[in-house]
Amino acid sequence: MVKRRLPKPSELREILRPKPIKLNPTERRLANAHTIADLRTIARKRTPRAVFDYTDGAAELEDSLRRARQAFRGIEFHPNVLRGVENVDTSKEILGKRSALPFAFAPTGFTRMMHHEGERAVASVAQRENIPYALSTMGTTSIEDVAKTAPDARKWFQLYVWRDRGAGQELMRRAHEAGYDTLMLTVDTPVAGARMRDVRNGLTIPPTLTLRTFLDGATHPSWWMNLLTTEPLNFASLSSFGGTVAELINKLFDPTLDYDTLTWVRESWPGKLVVKGIQNPDDARDVVKYGADAVLLSNHGGRQLDRAPTPLELLTSTLDSVNGDAEVWLDTGILSGGDIVAAIARGADACLIGRAYLYGLMAGGERGVQRCVDILRAEIIRTMQLLGVRSLADLRPTHATLR
Repeated sequence: MVKRRLPKPSELREILRPKPIKLNPTERRLANAHTIADLRTIARKRTPRAVFDYTDGAAELEDSLRRARQAFRGIEFHPNVLRGVENVDTSKEILGKRSALPFAFAPTGFTRMMHHEGERAVASVAQRENIPYALSTMGTTSIEDVAKTAPDARKWFQLYVWRDRGAGQELMRRAHEAGYDTLMLTVDTPVAGARMRDVRNGLTIPPTLTLRTFLDGATHPSWWMNLLTTEPLNFASLSSFGGTVAELINKLFDPTLDYDTLTWVRESWPGKLVVKGIQNPDDARDVVKYGADAVLLSNHGGRQLDRAPTPLELLTSTLDSVNGDAEVWLDTGILSGGDIVAAIARGADACLIGRAYLYGLMAGGERGVQRCVDILRAEIIRTMQLLGVRSLADLRPTHATLR
């Protein structure tokens, strides 16, 4: 028989230690987010369905996005032991400048639709964390306002080529004068992809108050209140527009985009040039010949051509094709620090994240974006330590193999 006794008060004090109560509701929500998937769950509850689906969804059957994530899930790590990994260096040189982490914030459109703090929140975190931020042509905060918000951040500008070349020339001029050091030319969007969630949700830019959105808004009153009581949601680089995303793309973007266009952009832009949306090694080699300083393997987050190539699986052949003449970056499907470490080990010079920080933004504004970075940093450090590497430069393809 086990002899029973009453616990001493000192013993109870050791056990009964409640967590500190966080009075701020945003901090309380974010404290429960330990992964990017947790941020996604919070974001889904905090935003109307059409807005969440715009961020979360992809084209047609969404196979491109699904396959990209499955590729990262298929990575097998091969650790070394007895390497002394108390301190690890997560910094990475990206186009000649050091970034504290091996990733940048990707350009995303309509960012203030996800949360009223929008691009300013993301740029502020980028400045604080010393990582690059790319502002989209379809951004909802102007080139100049982002520069004022984060004057010391490393800022890039993402350009879609419009039918009106003069407008594109003006955007490049403004970005250069505002201190953006890199232009990211997106080449995978001659026409809009079929993003079926947006079609079924009837998403318009800006969102319109129909009976359906009104009923959805009744369950997300804070989102609607923020939308209606802050500066109007519009495109900082457009005078005005109302309609669906697909209508906007097909009206404004130039489907005649070709290598002559790339030559024009290269001659017009004095800084570093990245070509975004490369999906085969031959194109990567060709754009480097036309002056690209880096190529970004990307299928637009699965949002353009469904069943497109998976960027992670293209990486080795693209590195061989470019042969060290330009940096090779990677996006699509990245939802953890382990994914980023795997991509760097496989040979990528940097990664870009989009949905991951947008989930954070929707979950809690600037603090949510910060939480995203904190999660990814902790995962990168832990993965490196468990792999037995003290710096990103020590990573090799043998550390992360595709099963």
